[in-house]
Amino acid sequence: MTDQVAYGVAALAVAVALFAGWHMYRRLEFSNPLFYAVAVLEVVLVVVLVGGCIALGRTSRDVDGVLFVSYLVSMVAIPPAAVLWGIAEKSRWGTGVVVVAMLSVAVLTVRVLDIWKGTYA
Repeated sequence: MTDQVAYGVAALAVAVALFAGWHMYRRLEFSNPLFYAVAVLEVVLVVVLVGGCIALGRTSRDVDGVLFVSYLVSMVAIPPAAVLWGIAEKSRWGTGVVVVAMLSVAVLTVRVLDIWKGTYA
């Protein structure tokens, strides 16, 4: 996991969170463009999961593999759960859940980078 990948994914997650926040501010329900934005993020997260697992298998670093992979899997699991919740909740708070979930993905991405570098506490 490189800095560019981690910060790029985090920036994408923040961008989706801002888009969902705009939906929430405008009191819009969960829309197709928001769904597509989360879907793009999900595809990127699946690629990061696969790439992270491959990198973990090839590295000679002292990385806590279980913790690293569990964070990667959590990052992949959060967006679909947020989408289901956002679609089910017809008020503006449905998109509010998506905002919180995307910000969580951004934080988890930076945390995964810390785990990869071995600088986590």
